[in-house]
Parts: sequence; C-alpha cells; structure tokens
Amino acid sequence: MTSATPLRTITRILALAALVLLPTATNAAAQQVAPPAGTASIDKGATPPLAKPARRESPAGYMKRVGNELLTASRTGSVSQMAMVLNSNADIPSIGLSALGDYARVLPKTDRQIYYNGMINFIARYAAKEAPKYPVAKFVVYAQSKEDPRGTYVDSRITLASGDAYDVRWLVVRRGDTYKVRDAQVIGFWMTSFLDNLFQSFISDNGGNPRALVVALNR
Repeated sequence: MTSATPLRTITRILALAALVLLPTATNAAAQQVAPPAGTASIDKGATPPLAKPARRESPAGYMKRVGNELLTASRTGSVSQMAMVLNSNADIPSIGLSALGDYARVLPKTDRQIYYNGMINFIARYAAKEAPKYPVAKFVVYAQSKEDPRGTYVDSRITLASGDAYDVRWLVVRRGDTYKVRDAQVIGFWMTSFLDNLFQSFISDNGGNPRALVVALNR
C-alpha cells in the first residue's frame, strides 16, 4: 500500500507530536498569537518516559502528556515506540471502524484485531520515517472545552524548528478512567477524514473486499 498525500498530512500531526502535519499547509501556518500565560509547553530538550494515565487527569493534562510521548517517540525514529504510543492513546476501534465506512459491516469480527494492528503499524512506520523531516521545537496546550456527547476538544499549538506554527484541536474521548485521542483538526480539516478516504478508496479499488486492506496494512 503506497503512502499517499493524505497520509503524509496525518503524519505531520503525528510527526508533530509528531498523528501528523500538512504538505498543503506549509504556507498556511497558524496565526502567531502567543498562548495564554500559564500554559505548559514541551521543552525541546525534554525526553520524558512514557507514563501511565492518572485517574483524575484532565483532558488538557492528558493531551499534554500524550504530546510528550509522541514527541519522544518521533525523536527516536523507532517504529515500535511510535506504535506503542499510538496503541496506548489512540481510540483505535472507533478510528478503525470509521475508516472502513460501510465496509466495516463486511469485515469479519475475527479479522478486526489484525486490521487494527496493521493500521497502527502502517501509521507508525510512516510517522517514524517522516517525523525527522519536521522537527518540533514546542508543543503547547492552552485550552479545553466542556465535555459533550462527542468528547472534549483540547486546543494546542505546535511550533516547528523552522518557526512555522500550527494550531491543532484534538478530540479527546473518555474511556474508563482515562481518555483516548479520537481525532485532530488542523487548519479546519479533521485528520481521520483523510484516513477514511484513503482506506475506503483502496478497498473500492480492490473489489470491495476489506480483507485486501488488512493484507496490505500488515505487509
């Protein structure tokens, strides 16, 4: 399965922080407005270890921690470490089934786990390869919304070493005692929509059989 432009977009946001930032947005950096005082940032030299979620962690605090983990993984260039962070923090079943669209009904439940594994490894491989091209200097979380039925929106700003900056809105959903990342929006575009189009187009081009995608993701 080839790495299409939409996946490059997803990766620059993962590569932000690294799931991940936009070839189409190279000349459309977010407005250079300083975040509110008192916000926490990820120091360029910090290399924090992976941490277990705190029971009473806020969505903003959770996203700050996940940003540290993604940034650390992106700096190692390790596919396995990137996959570990994604497995721990992405809302995998929701993202995976949504990406299949109507084809989700055709994929046997017994094949779902290998599909999820392939999806994560596919994104992790691409993110690990592309992240060094977009080194992140700072990741700041500066606001969160009230929780609604869809989840909580956490606003952040990513500044690359080049000086380009991007406002990223994360959709964080509650899962048990912690949260998971369901989606990320950059310059008005939700990233999972690119994954949805990529996967469903691939299935359509291969006879409408989602197992073709499963095989391709696990190569």
